[in-house]
Formats: sequence, C-alpha cells, structure tokens
Amino acid sequence: MKTIRVVAAVIRDKEKIFATARGYGEFKGQWEFPGGKVEPGETPQQALKREIMEELNTEIEVGELIDTIEYDYPTFHLSMDCFWAKVSVGELELKEAEAAKWLTKDELDSVAWLPADITLIGKIKECMSI
Repeated sequence: MKTIRVVAAVIRDKEKIFATARGYGEFKGQWEFPGGKVEPGETPQQALKREIMEELNTEIEVGELIDTIEYDYPTFHLSMDCFWAKVSVGELELKEAEAAKWLTKDELDSVAWLPADITLIGKIKECMSI
C-alpha cells in the first residue's frame, strides 16, 4: 500500500483551534487541520509553512510536534505529522477550503472530522486542559 506523508497545523489562538472543511475530492465537506504533502527535500516544518502559505495566505510559527498519526485509508496509508502552530503574519484566508471555524475545546466534537484527523482530537483536548 502506498504511503502518503503529510503535515498538519493545529493553529491555536488562546483557547480556540482553527479547522477547515475540505473544498474538493472524496472527502469534500469533512473537517481537517490545514496542511498538505511533504515534498522531497523538505523538513516537515518547512512543508507546513509552505502549505499554510499556499492554502491560507498566512505565515505561521511552527511549534512542537503533537503526534504522528498513522492511518490506513482504503487506497493508501497516511503518515501525518501534526504540529502546534500560531499565526505570525497575516490573516487566515481560505484559498482551497470551503469553510473554516475557530473551535473551543468543547466544540471540537461538533464537526465531522476526517478519519485520520479525529484520532488527534483527544490529545488536543488534553493539551488545552493544561
């Protein structure tokens, strides 16, 4: 099975987390943490900064790794490095997603997450309790 290596930004602003709804493809309308594929020669952090600039026209500061999610979809294996992040320059502008929300810890279960992303919600809630 083919492995796809991606990165995701859990963008935090005080007690809220930024989530986006996919605007295309098989999972259109489902919610995810923004990010994308790691290109050859990039570190995960470089890939995340590039992807967020492409998708949201915003510069971010990449923080610590929250977790690496390993998830088997029907046609591929996803390996996703998930990092804390915060906006450093700009406003979040949707270029690919069809919607976005800032969610509090208690609202994280209110959207239909992609299967791989939902596995991260418990860890995010734990970190937000600290």
